[in-house]
Amino acid sequence: MGLIREPKNVDFTVQSEPWTALELRDFRKLMNEIKAKNSKPKLKVLTKKKKVAA
Repeated sequence: MGLIREPKNVDFTVQSEPWTALELRDFRKLMNEIKAKNSKPKLKVLTKKKKVAA
């Protein structure tokens, strides 16, 4: 991989703006939904027991 060079008179830096209270509330709600969905217990696969010779 090489270096990406900026063309002359072009600046690739981006200044982000702070989130509004509404955007932040929506983001937190979405993240909580995703975390709740991913934290559900998964079913374990039962393995067959080996028969013991008597």
